[in-house]
Amino acid sequence: MNNQASNSTLKLLTYLMFLIFAMTTDAVGVIIPEIIKRYDLTLTQASTFHYGVMIAMALTGVSLGFLADRFGRKLAIILGLAIFATACFLFPFGDDFAYFLCLLLATGVGIGIFKTAALALIGDISSSPREHTHTMNLAEGYFGIGAIIGPAIVSYLIHGGLSWVYLYAIAGASALLLIVIASLTNYPPRPPVTNKAPSNWRSALPIMKDRYALGFSSAIALYVVVEAGIYVWLPTLLADYDGPAKWMSIYALSIFFIFRAAGRFLGAWILDRMRWQTTLTLFTGMIFACYFFSTIFGIEVGVWLLPASGLFMSVIYPTLNSKGINCFPVAQHGTIAGVILFFTALAAALGPLMMGVIGDVMGHVSFGFGFAMISAGLLFAMATWNQLRDPASRRISECHTPLMG
Repeated sequence: MNNQASNSTLKLLTYLMFLIFAMTTDAVGVIIPEIIKRYDLTLTQASTFHYGVMIAMALTGVSLGFLADRFGRKLAIILGLAIFATACFLFPFGDDFAYFLCLLLATGVGIGIFKTAALALIGDISSSPREHTHTMNLAEGYFGIGAIIGPAIVSYLIHGGLSWVYLYAIAGASALLLIVIASLTNYPPRPPVTNKAPSNWRSALPIMKDRYALGFSSAIALYVVVEAGIYVWLPTLLADYDGPAKWMSIYALSIFFIFRAAGRFLGAWILDRMRWQTTLTLFTGMIFACYFFSTIFGIEVGVWLLPASGLFMSVIYPTLNSKGINCFPVAQHGTIAGVILFFTALAAALGPLMMGVIGDVMGHVSFGFGFAMISAGLLFAMATWNQLRDPASRRISECHTPLMG
């Protein structure tokens, strides 16, 4: 298999990895009502199905992201997929909340390993930072597709009288197929180490102190709070809505996911024609506007604008992720990907939790959306500052050394 064919296969492998992990993580919102009824859980107990996976991914990313740098992308991808597949196949063999939670934590570990390796692999097969960003947006597009497929499968299973656990059996079988593809595909040579930093869990410590890593990770954390606020709390916000757009409130979350998936493919197209700094400023501004006008004019406007915000969210995460990773040498891409994943997953766990706490204290979940609006405003401010000062371009140019023509 020639290099071009191998790279195409590796890109497809990466896209499908993003798809299968989205199938499981973004289906949790549909699963939670089922486990609440089955095991008589409180909302706090049931929410561990979301927070547990995110925290496992966060800790794995920051502590084991070095595996892709030390042992190679191929071994790390196969290891992560194997852990994920094993945990998924065990779901149908139990019927206990603690048992399922342990398996979910294991899937989070597997995802943390193969996702950081996949992100590092994108750097290996990209000939320029622009191509890297384009590929990241396409990968997140497949993630968006998985976020639609997963909940749809769970809904189909439940309405057919079957258990939601078979979603994980399907995901496990998919992961096995990807292990076969990963094993048979040729990978680019491992990037040479350009510094003396250790390739172990301590590798993340100096990177976490780097101002570029902190800057991009902080922006990503703000974005994740804004996005997670929609897919965790939007159904609750719209639960009592009984206005003329009732149909919109019923399908609001599905519409959000569809816009987010479509927007990621649109984002890849836009980034080929517009500077990434300008794109981020424009799109974060639109997200802030959606939140701002929804807060000012209430649910009658929010029922339209909050789902529509998915179209503008689509390009933010993969672009920030790509540029943050490209601020470091290719040999450190696994480690920096793990650091970014740590902030991503931690924000996904704590952001919705903070929104829920604020909603409980103030008496309504809409106050939690005020917190998300502030986060969107801060993200827009950071994007505007980046547009005006462009602090990362020189660092990206210095660090990016193409491995192929």
